[in-house]
Amino acid sequence: MNKLLLILLCIFLPPVAVFIMRGISGAFILNIILVLLFFVPAIIHALWIAMSDKKIGK
Repeated sequence: MNKLLLILLCIFLPPVAVFIMRGISGAFILNIILVLLFFVPAIIHALWIAMSDKKIGK
């Protein structure tokens, strides 16, 4: 997936970006909780996941 598109997803829809990167996992659940509590930490968390090179299937 294009990095620019992934960064835009992280900013506007953080749980969707984390789901694309990691699938349904602890990171995805944590991001949903962060979105429900505070939106900015969810964005930071999603960007952190997106910028790390750990992907499912690698």
